[in-house]
Amino acid sequence: MRHRFPPDHYANGILTGDRLTLSRAITLVESTRADDQQLAQQVLEQVLPKTGKSIRIGITGVPGVGKSTFIEAFGTYLTGLGHQLAVLAVDPTSQRSGGSLLGDKTRMETLSMNLNAYIRPSPAGDSLGGVGHRTRETMLLCEAAGFDVILIETVGVGQSETVVHGMVDFFLLLMLAGAGDELQGMKRGIMELADALLITKADGDNRAAASRARVEYQNALHLFPPTGSGWFPPVLTGSALTGEGVADLWQILQQHQQLTMQNGHRLQRRQEQQLTWFRSLLRQRLEGQFYNQPGMRERLTILEAQVRAGTLLPGPAVQTLLATSPATDRSQFE
Repeated sequence: MRHRFPPDHYANGILTGDRLTLSRAITLVESTRADDQQLAQQVLEQVLPKTGKSIRIGITGVPGVGKSTFIEAFGTYLTGLGHQLAVLAVDPTSQRSGGSLLGDKTRMETLSMNLNAYIRPSPAGDSLGGVGHRTRETMLLCEAAGFDVILIETVGVGQSETVVHGMVDFFLLLMLAGAGDELQGMKRGIMELADALLITKADGDNRAAASRARVEYQNALHLFPPTGSGWFPPVLTGSALTGEGVADLWQILQQHQQLTMQNGHRLQRRQEQQLTWFRSLLRQRLEGQFYNQPGMRERLTILEAQVRAGTLLPGPAVQTLLATSPATDRSQFE
């Protein structure tokens, strides 16, 4: 059984920048045990006044775009400027296959050895929503520990982009030049979320193709509706191999932060993210309580069989289930 310390022990260790205590507190956040979760929330409450002072950056891109390599180059540049960097990952695929998180950490070998950087993979074996909640809380712990730049990487593809977009100040989309029809399908939805696009691997023979892709993407972005923040997403080219584009990206990020802090959009975005987080947690908790009621699984199995067979419509099936559920008894709220 793992030894637990009082909340003060974790909070004091985090606030003094102790990496071991930070890692132990994150392990509590990731735990599914009720007592660990209670302790984690107590720690979060204590360190909350010291959170919120970092720049939160989300990074996503299709497989093969070179996320890990670029994050290592970008992270090394930032720590060279004196920043304290934390790299977190959101990976919905890890519950099926173990994902590529440990591989990512291995590929970021230089950054993982950097004293001014901290890399934390997301745990496997949970839903995307669960991973998202834990990543938010991990981010707060890292901010309290003094990390002033938080990079949140999406390791999987699809819905994870929306989850990460909902917890960051700036969302960066990494793209490849000449990787098929760039402006079709899933990419359009992700492009609409992006605060900037960066064409990777813009070096050697690929430099000309990257420049052409930059123009295509820039033209395509003009067709999208305005974001409402007063910011128009730029398109850059970059190379982790040569370091080109890394300093430009940081300059763009600073311009975005300055604009959105002045016009109040960053504060508004964070407030909306807090509300979304609250509502998502509430839905998750209510759903868990509903399904964990005595006999609920059995009743659900019977009704699902009838719905599958076509002898009962879904609407009446839901009504039947709710009518027999103590959790929906209104009298307890009156």
